[in-house]
Amino acid sequence: GEICAFKIHGQEMPFEAVVLNKTSGEGRLRARSPIDCELQKEYTFIIQAYDCGSGPGGKNWKKSHKAVVHIQVKDVNEFSPAFKERVYKATVTEGKIYDSILQVEAIDEDCSPQYSQICNYEIVTTDVPFAIDRNGNIRNTEKLNYDKQHQYEIMVTAFDCGQKYATEDVLVRVNVKPVCKPGWQDWNKRIEYKPGFGSIPLFPSIHLETCDGPVSSIHTTIELQTNYIGKGCDRETYSEKSLQKLCGASSGAIDLLPSPSATTNWTAGLLMDNNDMIFKFDGKQGAKIPDGIVPKNLTDQFTITLWMKHGPSPGLRAEKETILCNSDKTEMNRHHYALYVHNCRLVFLLRKDFDQADTFRPAEFHWKLDQICDKEWHYYVVNVEFPVVTLYMDGTTYDPYLVTNDWPIHPSHIAMQLTVGACWQGGEVTKPRFAQYFHGSLASLTIRPGKIESQKVISCLQACKEGLDINSLESLGQGIKYHFNPSQSVLVMEGDDIENINQALRKVSYINSRQFPTAGIRRLKVSSQVQCFGEDVCISVPDIDAYVVVFQANEPKITISGMDHFARPAAQFESERGVVLLPDIRIVSTVTKMEHPVDLEHDRANKPVVLEEMLHNLGFCDILVIGAELNPEQECLELDHVELQGKHLDATNSTSGYSIYGVDSMQSYEQVLRQVRYRNWCPSATSDRKFRVKCSELNGRYTSNEFNLEVNILHSSNFMDHVNHMIVQPQFLQSVHHQEGSISAVHNSVVPSVATIVIIICVSVLVFIVTLGVYRIRTAHQRRAADSEGSKENEMDWDDSALTITVNPMEKYEKPHQTEEESEEEDIEDEEEDTTSAESDESEEEEEEEEEVIVQKGAKQNATRREQLEWDDSTLPY
Repeated sequence: GEICAFKIHGQEMPFEAVVLNKTSGEGRLRARSPIDCELQKEYTFIIQAYDCGSGPGGKNWKKSHKAVVHIQVKDVNEFSPAFKERVYKATVTEGKIYDSILQVEAIDEDCSPQYSQICNYEIVTTDVPFAIDRNGNIRNTEKLNYDKQHQYEIMVTAFDCGQKYATEDVLVRVNVKPVCKPGWQDWNKRIEYKPGFGSIPLFPSIHLETCDGPVSSIHTTIELQTNYIGKGCDRETYSEKSLQKLCGASSGAIDLLPSPSATTNWTAGLLMDNNDMIFKFDGKQGAKIPDGIVPKNLTDQFTITLWMKHGPSPGLRAEKETILCNSDKTEMNRHHYALYVHNCRLVFLLRKDFDQADTFRPAEFHWKLDQICDKEWHYYVVNVEFPVVTLYMDGTTYDPYLVTNDWPIHPSHIAMQLTVGACWQGGEVTKPRFAQYFHGSLASLTIRPGKIESQKVISCLQACKEGLDINSLESLGQGIKYHFNPSQSVLVMEGDDIENINQALRKVSYINSRQFPTAGIRRLKVSSQVQCFGEDVCISVPDIDAYVVVFQANEPKITISGMDHFARPAAQFESERGVVLLPDIRIVSTVTKMEHPVDLEHDRANKPVVLEEMLHNLGFCDILVIGAELNPEQECLELDHVELQGKHLDATNSTSGYSIYGVDSMQSYEQVLRQVRYRNWCPSATSDRKFRVKCSELNGRYTSNEFNLEVNILHSSNFMDHVNHMIVQPQFLQSVHHQEGSISAVHNSVVPSVATIVIIICVSVLVFIVTLGVYRIRTAHQRRAADSEGSKENEMDWDDSALTITVNPMEKYEKPHQTEEESEEEDIEDEEEDTTSAESDESEEEEEEEEEVIVQKGAKQNATRREQLEWDDSTLPY
């Protein structure tokens, strides 16, 4: 009557049944081990009950009927979603909106639908133009732009329906592919140029993308834009006169717009650009050229040259804009010749006088050119070979499109007024005034009477120092046509093969031949037209906008050196040749460069700067008189003009100094300066003269140091004093001149016959001094103070071919403000430098068998008193 057991039928069921109450038959079903839904979601098995009537071995008990047990395992949300891929990648084309770029998928290992299903996906990365739906499909929310961003990286997560998030976010990488756009690729917007590097390629890796279009020909224009620099390109900022000399132009050009100075003051009131000699006319200014600058009769041949920058005329009714005008000064208002702009036409007026044949003849010549009003710099040359007038614009010839005739002007004796920038209205008005003002910029306006210029010279005068160039012309290929404009600022290339055009464009370079180029930016523009088979233009290629950065050149330091103090007898100054002022002048230019940094652990600093000597031209050198100006009745500076022959130099002389100018080498300037002489045919009124030498390059852009020279005139009346000073004071040591590696202490000069008496007196005085030498040794210390007070401070160089005194150069006087240590150091240096001088003097005197006086070193006294020289009479020949 009792239940003793329950039995489960099934293979390895993880369950067991136990009896709780044998009488009531109540039992419990339980698991023998942990149950995992993910391994098995449900179990079905059969269970039977057994009574307690079993005999030994359990053979006789009674079994109940079979009952089926069905067990479902309830799920626990123990697993997080996980993505199937570590990284998802996709590529999209810019400019499109996609419904689905790609799909991400996550799985969950939970067994129940509630916990195993992925309910949603989310984009973790903020501020990205993408969205994701619950199925994992990613789409873009806006059109993507390749230029803005090439690639996007976004992080995505997922969560199941139990709101459990994925343990790791997944990376989704979206690449943006550009729409194939025709155009130039692989070029740099910024190109750097260092002065002195010759030519550099502008686009060394460029190529054209045509998107597989059927191209038949390509036409490309490369333009270098330099209109903001000076006169439109990097030209040497030399004066027009210097440039004309360099280019071999005929002499006699008259500069009508020179830089303002004391002698050329008519441009002083005009607006002017810095350092470029450019004059701006705003329609309110004109300049009167003084009488005598330009001859009244220009003959039938003359040339007018100018740089002009001009835009369209202001106002509705265009007035004439005068560049150059020669009109009546008073009474009447006739224009004899003029150059002006009217309605973007250049007009040259030339009215002949009645003294020639009374016939109708050409008087006005008109040229219509777009460049006259394009606000760019252009170089104009008007060659007059009457009755033919030719215009050169940027080196290209233009004949007038219209020539009008007129009668000659009636003869009169009215004075004429030449003006620039406006025309002088002398008559027909109550008050004479300027009219027909010019609006624009002018530079280098010259007129050359009696000569016309050649094409070669005109091309040289307007030549540009910078421009485009092609490296290796022979390797351009057979199918490439190219053309430069005259200034080489525009290059046009044409070809029918894309690869050939690519190779040709890679060879285009920038070149600047100036030694000191203008620093700044040069803009570049490349425009292209592509033609396809059967069509005019099938592909639109965007322009290239790039720029060249020209760095500042290392500025040169110009240094003038040489003997800065000498004395000569008055007779030499009176002579016909005078005295050479700068016999050993030296002009050197150095540039400072930084060496490459040394990358060592113990020394990471830059090496010190190094000075490199460089060669370049000079623009002018001035010898200025310091103090009172020269008195033309008794003194002057002179230079034989034969010294200027073969050089690009000119010279002007005045009472305030001597000026040598022109573009030439430093060596040429040295040669000329060494020939400048000072004459004074009344030296008694002058004891000394001071001069200053200063040189410049590029119209004052680089200037030298100021080299000062003092010249003393020794008068016969105080020769005795000078000799005494030489005995007592060592400051009369002869200057040592280093010239071409040799040291010369004696400067030989021709002594004129007038000085013969002075020399005899000097010899007599010398014999007298030698006789009293011993006496002077004994009295030297007593007279030291008195002699030192009367002595001069400066070293003197006393030259005389007939009388040679050799002074021992082992001694140097002390200046009162020097310390004893400084004086000792200078003495040591002077001993080293002057030894060879003394030796050379002695050897020369032995050859000439002249008397010699050797002055040896005396005892050194305290620093505030000058040293004395003692005589050594052991070597004196009596």
